[in-house]
Amino acid sequence: MRVRAEAERMDIQEPLAQLETDGYARLGRVLSDEGLAALRERSEDLMLGRVPDPGLFFQMDARTGQYDDTGLGWRGPSLAYRKIERLEKDERFLAWISNPLFERVARARIAGGVVLYRAILFNKGEPGGGAIRWHQDGGTLWGLSQEPELQIWTALDDAPVDGGCLEVIPGTHRQGLARPMGGVIPDERLVAERAEERAVALPVQAGEVVLLHNQLWHRSGPSREGQRRRGFSICYMSATTRCLRKKHTPRVFFPVFAERPGP
Repeated sequence: MRVRAEAERMDIQEPLAQLETDGYARLGRVLSDEGLAALRERSEDLMLGRVPDPGLFFQMDARTGQYDDTGLGWRGPSLAYRKIERLEKDERFLAWISNPLFERVARARIAGGVVLYRAILFNKGEPGGGAIRWHQDGGTLWGLSQEPELQIWTALDDAPVDGGCLEVIPGTHRQGLARPMGGVIPDERLVAERAEERAVALPVQAGEVVLLHNQLWHRSGPSREGQRRRGFSICYMSATTRCLRKKHTPRVFFPVFAERPGP
């Protein structure tokens, strides 16, 4: 899956510095036109069952717009799936996950080998997908021995200010977790931090890429009626990270970039 020619050798020092300071940074239009078309096609093929399911996880969007009403698992051909996980099992998405530019970014932030926590497509459908509340991606909910700090988000469709774009509160990643379990930010913290006043919208065009720190407070609104909004989020982390969950067999994380041999 090709990075656009002008982005292949981009200087990543400035966006990495902004990621450290603000918790997010734009890389600009990185995905090639051919790559964008290929990932859009594959996302629809997977939702509509036109290609074999390699072992993915599906979650259907709720007609009510309420998260508790979402349906888990494959429910038949539909473009209304809210998300698809485990996309490292699909060859097209894996090619994008492991592209050389993302490897440079990941190795600049993560020492040694690099594995995936998740590779997930978020889909807001044409009826107008639901809003996602302010949250952090980490905490005891994730069940990890150390907190991951790098997500790379690729827009597969335009996401305008009033059409499902990401919103962030710069610098909130430096405060750590708002609550030990992570996830949704408590209302009292949102008020104390003046979240609505400080929110920064990140509208993007299809093919653009945004870097995010896992603990940055972020959310997204609904998509415009009649327009889809798909975003592909990849969370990279150190290969030394262990799964701490007790109820099920501990996860084994997919290796994406091997540790480089020493001199």
